[in-house]
Amino acid sequence: MKKSLILTALIMLFAGSVAWGQATPADAPASRDDILKLFDVMQIRQQMRSVMDEMLKQQKDLAHEMIRKRYPQTSAAKIAEFDRVMEESMREFPVDALLDDMIPVYIKHLTKADADAMSSFYSSPTGKKLLREMPAMTTEAMQVAYGRMEQQRDTLQKRLEDMEKQNHPAPKPAPQSQPPNKPPGQ
Repeated sequence: MKKSLILTALIMLFAGSVAWGQATPADAPASRDDILKLFDVMQIRQQMRSVMDEMLKQQKDLAHEMIRKRYPQTSAAKIAEFDRVMEESMREFPVDALLDDMIPVYIKHLTKADADAMSSFYSSPTGKKLLREMPAMTTEAMQVAYGRMEQQRDTLQKRLEDMEKQNHPAPKPAPQSQPPNKPPGQ
């Protein structure tokens, strides 16, 4: 009896140590720590700030153009004040809170193996290069996309205006009444 108890304890100890030492299954969900490590390796905070800075620059340019078109009398001081408010808003943007909100999304879609593989990639020379080039690539892609979106917006606006003209044609001018012919001399 004592031997079987010892044998059972040894088997349980061995089974437990084997289970403890086994690699995590490939489909195990990523943990919060796995995602935070991935975010750190990807320098996601810095990437987000860089993209936001570039977006701010583009948004300011668009806003200046819009203000000049709609309110041509706006002074340079007012535009500078507008810029200051936009910059302040971007500085106050809660990047860390946004990242905290993103963690569950990453956990939902990535396994631990995925997060580890991505961390390895972004730690490699190619991954680091991609991280360095990503802000410029994103900016250039946004500029290309903006041009295409502008064309699409203009086309849509023209179509809507044409539809409006068809649905509500401009009223025909009322015929001008001509004064009755007066006999000469009156």
